[in-house]
Amino acid sequence: MVHNLGKENSIFNQFLAEIRSLDVQEDRMRFRRNMERLGEIFAYEISKTLDYENKEVTSPLGVSEMPLIKNYPILATILRAGLPLHQGMLNYFDHADNAFISAYRKHHKNGKFDIELEYVSSPDLDKKTLILVDPMLATGASMEVSYKSLMQFGKPKHTHIVAAIASLEGINYLKRKLNMNRVSIWVGAIDDELTAQSYIVPGLGDAGDLSFGEKLELD
Repeated sequence: MVHNLGKENSIFNQFLAEIRSLDVQEDRMRFRRNMERLGEIFAYEISKTLDYENKEVTSPLGVSEMPLIKNYPILATILRAGLPLHQGMLNYFDHADNAFISAYRKHHKNGKFDIELEYVSSPDLDKKTLILVDPMLATGASMEVSYKSLMQFGKPKHTHIVAAIASLEGINYLKRKLNMNRVSIWVGAIDDELTAQSYIVPGLGDAGDLSFGEKLELD
């Protein structure tokens, strides 16, 4: 149900440590590339869960029968922060169709926020495998809204939700809100704390700003 790759000893944790590090975060290109690397490793691990079929592959010297992915997943991401993680997935699932969601926090002066959904683009999801990525799973509200917005395009056979870092509160929120018989959650780390502004602690900061620069917040 919940797969935490950071619990295993692997090079994955080196990339995760670097996206958390204040020193490494100063290099915006390296931050994006490390997020992309995490996406590649997530893709490799998720690929083990897909359906395969044997196909003949002809080389210059003969024919080899090999198990290949039967149906590629649909890759979906939440703009803009999810783009590097999504690109890592796409590097491995390079034949996949893609979906994009514009969802963001609309903050209020009292410290609370609403999730604003502005745009959704998706292929047919009916009976497909869907992989929905966002680097941070904080409260879980953005992920829930994004997931449910995609359901208008069909009912996936199974959905894999992927986040580099999640909060325990966000994980538990999705468990309550989504049908976990049809959803798996993949994370690199689960942190225990959220700030009053619903940022993960220790987390890593704002993944979108670290990837693409600070944005101007309009009232």
